[in-house]
Amino acid sequence: MFRPMRRKRQALSEAESRAILERGQTGVLSVAGDNGYPYGVPVNYVMVDGKIAIHGAKTGHKIDAIAREPKVSFCVIDDDTVVPAAYTTHFRSAIAFGRAAFEEDPDAVLAMLHALGEKYNPGDEAGRTAEINRELAATKLIVVTIDHLSGKEAIELVREREEREKHHGTGD
Repeated sequence: MFRPMRRKRQALSEAESRAILERGQTGVLSVAGDNGYPYGVPVNYVMVDGKIAIHGAKTGHKIDAIAREPKVSFCVIDDDTVVPAAYTTHFRSAIAFGRAAFEEDPDAVLAMLHALGEKYNPGDEAGRTAEINRELAATKLIVVTIDHLSGKEAIELVREREEREKHHGTGD
């Protein structure tokens, strides 16, 4: 159902790809937008129980698109170092394909919003709770269940890792 990665040597393991999602700050949620155009929107998110949780307004383009078609993709760039002299970029990224749904369970919504707040402002429980209480009525929570996940890194990063592993084994 999902295409295999063409450059298999550059493929990251599922664990490495999940780690990118876990540590990422911003992802791009892509949905089937209006009039057949794809719609990709940068969002803050948090991983909860292996799912991607995204908050937003209760109405808008992404909400309408998900209501029409729940299949989405979600991309996170973990490394993006431009190397001008080599005309390349040392990148590492992950892309998830899945199905988005609107979380309706109030307890789950609160738990995910607290997890999101803790990710971006750790330790400020009082402030986080106040913000959630202030914005809750206007907030929609989107949860993406991942059907397929892949990750890829630049060939230069693959070579660097292979070189380190080669030397690590010899004690150099």
